[in-house]
Amino acid sequence: MRFNRILLSATLVVVALVVQVSVLGRLQLPGAVPDLVLLTVVALALVYGHLSGALIGFAAGLLADLAPPADHAAGRYALVLCVIGYAAGLARPDSGRFRSAWGPMLTVVAAAIGSTLLYASVGALVGDTAARHVGLTGLLFTATLYDLLLAPFTVPFIMALARRAENDPMAVEAGGGGPAKAADVSSGWLAGGTGLRIGSQRGGLRRGLARGRANKAGRIKGVKAIKSVKSVKKL
Repeated sequence: MRFNRILLSATLVVVALVVQVSVLGRLQLPGAVPDLVLLTVVALALVYGHLSGALIGFAAGLLADLAPPADHAAGRYALVLCVIGYAAGLARPDSGRFRSAWGPMLTVVAAAIGSTLLYASVGALVGDTAARHVGLTGLLFTATLYDLLLAPFTVPFIMALARRAENDPMAVEAGGGGPAKAADVSSGWLAGGTGLRIGSQRGGLRRGLARGRANKAGRIKGVKAIKSVKSVKKL
């Protein structure tokens, strides 16, 4: 992994973990807790791919295992987030950009369900039956709901930061009047949710105005040429 990837990923994971423990973990919501660390791993994996996603997921999960008030064996959540980061990275399109918001949304839903099931399965293997007492169905529903509600405010922002941090050419459009390159992968989420294409639509509007001015100038020149020909004929 590149140094800027490591630095950005470490910063985002630490910030997400602090917010997770100090804010989200104290909301006392029914069922599960919104998992900001999971969303951070998913967002970075959707930009960096499956290998980097697995490494980031393992490191983030290990920090979550060691951070108080963790009450489970170290390495349990690291395994879960490692698998989730790898799977989320596989969902990254070859073009690097989602065409609509459905791609990231479905990835978040699958990650929330998969992480809950995998965490409960690993807990059952080591003798942790807490999921049975709480109710696995309720955990699945609330975890998916909370993560899906939190995702639009975090995932696009993290993906945009990841693109810009490594100066990815896909994050900007080509200049010089040539064809525009693919927009940032996070714009697929925003475009699908709002119906707007951020950046590309702005460039299209500019090109449309420039084309209109050129057509207008051409018509004016044509009228002047016709008048000059008529004046020559009169002479």
